[in-house]
Amino acid sequence: MPSTATLPRPEPVLSPLPRLLAAILPVAAVAVVGSLATTPNIPTWYAGLAKPGFTPPNWLFPVAWTILYTLIAFAGWRVLGTMPATGGLRRTRTLAVWAFFVQLALNGAWTPVFFARHDLGGGLVVVVALLVMILWTIRLLFPLDRVAALVLVPYAAWVAYATALNAAIWWMN
Repeated sequence: MPSTATLPRPEPVLSPLPRLLAAILPVAAVAVVGSLATTPNIPTWYAGLAKPGFTPPNWLFPVAWTILYTLIAFAGWRVLGTMPATGGLRRTRTLAVWAFFVQLALNGAWTPVFFARHDLGGGLVVVVALLVMILWTIRLLFPLDRVAALVLVPYAAWVAYATALNAAIWWMN
């Protein structure tokens, strides 16, 4: 068995600034798209929908999403940090990066579908797919970087709640 001095070390994938930008910019873009699709529809279309009793006040959404987007960017920054030296984990990391960006794309898709297109059923389909992808991303990240995986758990919990809310709004309207 080789000594630890001869084992391959993780390779840096991106230098610090490109890594930071690759983690933050896509998340910020999703946040901006979400805000642009949501803001004009809250006082008009969304206000007129029948909603369940467990609907939170409107001010809570931007607070929650600011925290969640920060955690999502942090998880992305961590997963982009190093490449595992072993083949199996290297493949898992590649898949985890893809899953991370697919869930982010689904996150970015939900708000325009639900708020801009006023498509409650389409929003439900997207948010269910989003929840599945977040859970799969957490599962893939766990053996690679437990911190990155665990900081996505509040995101998964919020999206599970949003899924229930979307389903109830779809049902009631």
